[in-house]
Amino acid sequence: MHKGAKIAVGVVATAMAGAAGLGVYNVVSAVTGGSSGEAEAAPVRTGPPSSEEVGRTARDFLAAWESGDVEKAAALTDNASAAGTALNGYRTAAHVEKVALKPGTATGSTVPFSVLAEVVHGTQRSTWAYDSALTVVRGRTTGHALVDWQPAVVHPQLAQNQTLTTDAVGDSQITVVDRNGTTLDGKDYPSLAPLLPGLRKRYAEKAGGAPGVEVRAVGADGNKALGKTLHVVSKGKPAQLRTTIDAAAQRAAETAVDRRDDASVVAVKPSTGEILAFANSKKTEFNAAFNGQTPPGSTMKVVTAAMLLEQGKATPDKVVPCPKYVTYGKQFHNVEESENPSATFAQDFAASCNTAFVSLAGSVPDNALASEAKDVFGIGLEWKTGLANFDGSVPSDPDAGKAAAMIGQGRVQMSPLNMASVAATVRSGSFRQPYLVAASLDDRTLAQAARPLSPAAAQQLRSMMRLTAVSGTGRAAMAGLDGDIGAKTGSAEIDNQPKPNGWFTAYRDDVAAAAVVPQGGHGGDSAGPIVAAVLRAAR
Repeated sequence: MHKGAKIAVGVVATAMAGAAGLGVYNVVSAVTGGSSGEAEAAPVRTGPPSSEEVGRTARDFLAAWESGDVEKAAALTDNASAAGTALNGYRTAAHVEKVALKPGTATGSTVPFSVLAEVVHGTQRSTWAYDSALTVVRGRTTGHALVDWQPAVVHPQLAQNQTLTTDAVGDSQITVVDRNGTTLDGKDYPSLAPLLPGLRKRYAEKAGGAPGVEVRAVGADGNKALGKTLHVVSKGKPAQLRTTIDAAAQRAAETAVDRRDDASVVAVKPSTGEILAFANSKKTEFNAAFNGQTPPGSTMKVVTAAMLLEQGKATPDKVVPCPKYVTYGKQFHNVEESENPSATFAQDFAASCNTAFVSLAGSVPDNALASEAKDVFGIGLEWKTGLANFDGSVPSDPDAGKAAAMIGQGRVQMSPLNMASVAATVRSGSFRQPYLVAASLDDRTLAQAARPLSPAAAQQLRSMMRLTAVSGTGRAAMAGLDGDIGAKTGSAEIDNQPKPNGWFTAYRDDVAAAAVVPQGGHGGDSAGPIVAAVLRAAR
């Protein structure tokens, strides 16, 4: 047996020496008990990868990444899932349109490489050059040479769980300026402060500005604000947004409303509709000057008078008695129950006699006031000023509701912007929709009224508003203002409110303004000085 064993070993040795083409492992396996005719898996290689493996693996990985074959590149790493996600994100989230990768000389198992990336974000484009490195390791289960996957392979400053993102940063660099190019900032014009960010955002692209674009490292939560900037694609493009504001008038408006706890004012240019100033005592995102909705009191008599004049129900010199009380659906009275039995319609207007106006309610259809407000003064049309705004509302109510509407009570709702426009329409003779930013900038269509005031009614109404300004309820506020002036006061009673809201609307040459002071009492005393201050400053 021992001798036979020696012979057997000799045979095996001879077979191994002459059977290289069959594979040494298979022959040995067959002799030592492996399955005949079946090849077993090669043993997993161990130990550090050779320099040849390091170079080949790095070149193959970088070539696949550069060509956009993410699946192949990820398969050459020891974490294909994480690598695939990161390399896909390099194209999508980081907006790298193409990349050139050049390997350097390896140091052991680490291979440095240079990156030349083309980053494209919208219309912004930039070349991003940086250096990175990768390390080749032996796969624990396969024994293959693989790239040790880390986020730092994509960029050396990426930490664990970080990715790249390219996005716009901050607001567009838009400077909001007045009609003459004066910068309008929130510090000098505090009523504008809550509204300037919205203006910049809305008109950034139209004004020609653009925000900066950066490549940043962000965490798994995607919080871009906390990410580190790795590359600046664009520093942004500054631009100016020109508004219709007049800085001098705006400054006067700010000062005037600040004398009250709660007040709002708007000034417009009758010949064009340009908004010259607006301010609120309360500096909040709610712009009461444009969006307030409250009864305008007797300032509404400007619209009512226009309607009565155009329908031939009154003329300035016609006697329309002003009794203490009058009933139309319910009893109405004057402030302090004043009366003037022999008053003309012009005197009724100048003294703001409620009962005289209510006495004419039965002479006109229920929809007459609403139609006049819309067709001549543009109230209720869709105004597009450039900021959010209320368009005004005048209902077609019967009975007591109609009478209340004629004196600016009931369901009539207006803002200072609406009432400034009413005075402007009288001054110019036709409605021109107020606007803050030129319609040509964003192709807005401005509202257009159906028709102008009739020339006769316009002239008569201007004479009545002048009478109010020089000798009526508006005389104290308008004192010292020269030129072509006109005014109308108002006191609007509000349910469960101890004092009425004070209103005032007026014009001086080519500037019209209106203000409201909630719980201000008589409009001539509370809102009148605010309007006069703006008219004085705006020329």
